[in-house]
Amino acid sequence: MKTVMVYGDSNSWGAEPQRERGVGGRFTWDVRWPGVMQKVLGNDVQVVAEGLNGRTTCVDDPVEGHHKNGARFLQVAIETHMPLDLVIIKLGTNDLKARLSMQAGDIADGAVRLADIVLGSATGPQGRAPKVLLVVPAALSKLGWLAEMFEGGTEKSRKLAAEFARATKGRNIEVFDAGSVIASSEVDGIHLDADAHRVLGEALAVRVGKFLAD
Repeated sequence: MKTVMVYGDSNSWGAEPQRERGVGGRFTWDVRWPGVMQKVLGNDVQVVAEGLNGRTTCVDDPVEGHHKNGARFLQVAIETHMPLDLVIIKLGTNDLKARLSMQAGDIADGAVRLADIVLGSATGPQGRAPKVLLVVPAALSKLGWLAEMFEGGTEKSRKLAAEFARATKGRNIEVFDAGSVIASSEVDGIHLDADAHRVLGEALAVRVGKFLAD
């Protein structure tokens, strides 16, 4: 059996789009994109989802806490679930928060830093490194109550795909642009609705199936 770990934020955790602060639930496993991907891939692949609300690529959040820093917990996660054939990293949306002052290029470089942690590990089969797939977050949509928190983030989010391509050029790191198949919900501008989860999960299942067959 192949094992795939998803390392992400609230959109991997399954947070529903929120019309106002503190109001919103969590989609069930079968609705979340990792669960959709699991269903399509079948019983020969185990999908492990490590999603955390507010997780960044590699920076501490002064408001939500240092544990939101994706670089701090990644090594623990991959050793917990080893051996891993593939690690999918889908982070970058929370880096767009104004208080973190991250540019699009910084976010892409932060994601590659996480990929390097995986590629430098011995957490794959027979002590090899797992393969890595970076998923570029879909651009921000119409921001409501989150507009101040993500001030300036919409323009930066539209540059992420190009910056991820730049940061991974010449590297053995695969990239998938989520924005090529889905859009963020206009309910809050950052989260995915149920239909977007389905489309993303199905699209990534195709990509992952080919990836694991190589």
